[in-house]
Amino acid sequence: MKNPLIEFRSFRYFFLSRVATTMSNQMLMVIVAWQMYDITHSAYDLGMVGLAQFLPALALSLIVGQVADRYDRRRILGWCLVAQLCVAMGLIVGTLGDWLGREAILLASVALGTAKAFQMPTQQALGPLLVPPHVLPRALAVNSAGTQFAIILGPAIGGFIYVGGAALVYMVCGALCLLAIAMTLRIRIEQPPKLREPVTLGSLFAGIGFIWSRKEILGAISLDLFAVLLGGATALLPIFARDILHVGPWGLGLLRSAPAVGALLVSLYLARHPIQRRVGKIMFGSVALYGIATLVFALSSSFAVSLVALALTGAFDMVSVVVRQSLVQLDTPNDMRGRVSAVNSIFIGASNQLGEFESGVTAAWLGTVPSVVAGGLGTILIVALWVKLFPSLTNREQLTAA
Repeated sequence: MKNPLIEFRSFRYFFLSRVATTMSNQMLMVIVAWQMYDITHSAYDLGMVGLAQFLPALALSLIVGQVADRYDRRRILGWCLVAQLCVAMGLIVGTLGDWLGREAILLASVALGTAKAFQMPTQQALGPLLVPPHVLPRALAVNSAGTQFAIILGPAIGGFIYVGGAALVYMVCGALCLLAIAMTLRIRIEQPPKLREPVTLGSLFAGIGFIWSRKEILGAISLDLFAVLLGGATALLPIFARDILHVGPWGLGLLRSAPAVGALLVSLYLARHPIQRRVGKIMFGSVALYGIATLVFALSSSFAVSLVALALTGAFDMVSVVVRQSLVQLDTPNDMRGRVSAVNSIFIGASNQLGEFESGVTAAWLGTVPSVVAGGLGTILIVALWVKLFPSLTNREQLTAA
């Protein structure tokens, strides 16, 4: 059966741009983390890399939502990619000049976080303009499949070509940014967003108010925030690779790619077979299984078992991602998508970048393995609590509102 998404040309360019950007970002994050740990041998500094990327998104959240709702989202996305290209070029110069240290890596992380602060909500708000609503869940699943494919290849390629030096990895990242810019410039938006209301205190906080009034959206994105914030172990993977599993940069690349393998398989399935019924219960169940898989990874001393456990975390997380993104986009009007997506990006960034900081701090206090064990148990506890706090989300039957 022919995929209906093929006929939407701008969506194809958007998809290719997102894949190239994600691959570049993943390569950057793997090598930056490896260089940081190679320089400092500190779990706390690994956490600081995540915090440095999150803080700009937090500080700019109200601004980026207004920008995404008022201006051409395609142009905003293009400038974000130009900024990421500049970060890659700076890392090349710093590596070749042999002056890239802890402070320079943190500064590059802040710059990357600033660019991504505008990029993430703009991408989320741009996607629904490129396809009709009835195929949006499938489009989100296809986008997720492409993203996970890039997450698989990016760290693996970055880890393997690291033998040629970190500068070579950053050069490849820059080339991917150029490709993404070229694809973004070919996107055409038939319905540009138009926000006619003046900028007021109320309009700045409109995204927060909208989410607060929609308990199902609030429950979905807050579940992701707390579950991944506690259960994520990405920032600690260099420690697991070097000190527990005893593998080098190639092993770290595979560990970073493993969750994406599971996520890719699930997203490909969901692209052909979208979730039709019991979406709330399926989402909660998948997050609980994510916590269990995290526990298995934490307690494993086998490289193979660790890869499988991480793949399972990616698979279960992908179910939650597709359900959450579909709920947010389908239940939000277009003139609010930028501001709602900006708030959603804060939740996503908090669960990822702030989660990396949390992992680094708790690992410094408790030790690496106990930190991840505590996170897995915390995820399961959050699921049980959210089932009680958000009964309408638990009983949500379909992605589209009744």
